[in-house]
Amino acid sequence: MISEMDSLLLIGLLAILGLMFGSFAGAQVWRLRARQLIEDTREGEPVDTKEYDALLPLTKNTLSSDRSQCLHCAETLAWFDLVPLISWLSTNGTCRYCKKSIGKFEPLMELGTASAFLVSYILWPLPLDGTKGVMLFILWLVALVLLAILFAYDFKWFLLPDSIMFPLIGLGIIFSVLRIAGSENILFALLSLGSAILVLSGLYYLLWLFSQGQWVGFGDVKLGLALALFIGEWQIALLALFLANLIGTLVVVPGMLLGKIGRKAHVPFGPLLIAGMFTAMLIGERLLSLYLVTMF
Repeated sequence: MISEMDSLLLIGLLAILGLMFGSFAGAQVWRLRARQLIEDTREGEPVDTKEYDALLPLTKNTLSSDRSQCLHCAETLAWFDLVPLISWLSTNGTCRYCKKSIGKFEPLMELGTASAFLVSYILWPLPLDGTKGVMLFILWLVALVLLAILFAYDFKWFLLPDSIMFPLIGLGIIFSVLRIAGSENILFALLSLGSAILVLSGLYYLLWLFSQGQWVGFGDVKLGLALALFIGEWQIALLALFLANLIGTLVVVPGMLLGKIGRKAHVPFGPLLIAGMFTAMLIGERLLSLYLVTMF
């Protein structure tokens, strides 16, 4: 068992790690976007010239000199410009060199990832004792960083990059194998996993196939597969799907009533699905138990 003091230390460590990895995730979002613009230009796709010029310097970095830069003045940032949250607060959200506004994207990524780390630890539904339990939790934290990148990228540009999606699916496979390996009934666990995949990925595949990609993108199909691998249970998968649509309704309907979202506006479903999965993964069993008690 973890003592109260050890638990507090772990919470502090997770908060710091969450801020650090949130900063990393935010930087990767811009690097992915820069590379995407380069590919679009090569393929003759129309791109925003201003955005292209601002992000182009990020594509010139190599693995040995991968330094963060200001998107406005292209100034290479020093270490004291990269302290998560503190650097942003110290300059009132502006670049230390050109004084232009950085925006709220970076601190939101840092705070969001740190919050996800902490909430995951507090509400983690699986045993945390033993090597296997710790490994599952670490895999989940790594997955959260990838999910943060996908969440932000799809929210901003309506795209789920394969360079992040495939590693996430790989992590999901490792997670599900470790989880099933300790099950009392492996066959039942495999069937439940397969059903979860059919619910989240299979459903989106049918929608993608039927609409020829007009209703959902194939990225949503791959994201559903990745999320199902972590969820592992068809009941929780159904709940994740329900929560994703519920969150979408709560967000879209008020926006439409206020005139901020048009009737024909394209709403990215990836962030909603990630939010639904995150909630269902952590408190899904409790919500289902509460539902059964209330109904019966």
